[in-house]
Amino acid sequence: MKHIVVAGAGPAGMMAAITAAENGAAVTLLEKMKRPGRKMMITGKGRCNVTNAADVPEIIRQFKGNGAFLHSAFAAFDNQDVMRFFEDQGVPLKVERGNRVFPQSDHALDCVDAMVHRLHELGVTIETETAVRDVLLDGGRVIGVRTTTGAVYKADAAILAMGGASYPGTGSTGDGYAIARALGHTVTPILPSLVPLETEETWPKDVQGLSLRNVRCKLLVDGAEKQNLFGEMMFTHFGVTGPIILSLSREAARALYEKRFVELEMDLKPALTPEKLDARILRDFETYQRKELKNALVDLLPGRLIPIVIDAAYLDTEKPVHQITAEERGRLADALKHLVLTITKTRPIDEAIVTAGGVSVKEIDPRTMESKLVPGLYFAGELVDVDAFTGGYNLQAAFSMGVAAGSYSVWND
Repeated sequence: MKHIVVAGAGPAGMMAAITAAENGAAVTLLEKMKRPGRKMMITGKGRCNVTNAADVPEIIRQFKGNGAFLHSAFAAFDNQDVMRFFEDQGVPLKVERGNRVFPQSDHALDCVDAMVHRLHELGVTIETETAVRDVLLDGGRVIGVRTTTGAVYKADAAILAMGGASYPGTGSTGDGYAIARALGHTVTPILPSLVPLETEETWPKDVQGLSLRNVRCKLLVDGAEKQNLFGEMMFTHFGVTGPIILSLSREAARALYEKRFVELEMDLKPALTPEKLDARILRDFETYQRKELKNALVDLLPGRLIPIVIDAAYLDTEKPVHQITAEERGRLADALKHLVLTITKTRPIDEAIVTAGGVSVKEIDPRTMESKLVPGLYFAGELVDVDAFTGGYNLQAAFSMGVAAGSYSVWND
């Protein structure tokens, strides 16, 4: 019987341990926190967005970081398999907007408990408050792991699923990166992803809490468009956040890391062409022709945003509407379609939902998740340089990589 040790009891580690045990191995699962699944408990705002019900090619398109690496893992264990797993464990699921899949109970604990129950059913040994310090080798091959207390767990293979560097309170403190480097692996730059952005301009603080729906945001890097998304965003005391901002943040973080100039260009009226927007402004000016400019835009913008847009157009808030020239009206329309913020930094990585970067996928077999450098060493989950937008995609990747690592750690000689 093969002995497999898994470091990290997050979604990838638990799924790897379950799969290895189902394939007949004796499995020991080591977790540094007091209980398994701490980070999984906060996914989906505490509801656990276990996967996405879209077809697999669409899921892979949602990965900004190395999605192609996941083709083999998804072919072996896809989103339908994830849903079947939880349903079989007594966790009924539901599909919501954007094909996001959640437990019907809306409680992440149900998903974590189901996985822990399955681990116990299979006889997996779970050691909590046990942090792995390094992987032990003999002749270049894995023979076990050593913990921070010096305890040694002998094994025929080791699966590292220790998470990234986001939400360190859940145990994801980047420990796995140091272990991978010590074994000769390349770790690509560790950056926050799915994280709010800070701005040079201070006016977002004046409108903090204001949420905008149906806006279009362009991420500009050195003046060139890098990404373009439509949806919802929100202003904060430090800058901007919300679904489309989080989705833009990976590219922003990469560009900032490279010391490039990053801007966010907001189209507040994306449904209107410049011509239609001008006609709309004219109608409002006709309606409020006896008003000052600041009082003539109440049907077009949220009140707190009006002085900001007027200032961006270099106009006087108190100028009577009937005195606004065509050229000034054009500047107003331009500000509505191209309101720009300068991005200075992301929020800290410990506020990021996921980590971009990690163990280079060039050094991992995509079919087995085994290291190409160290026989008997496997990787799974956020530790690997793979990351996606929100929507259940990152958990799907964790589960699929976990199954691949768990299977092949037993099957491979």
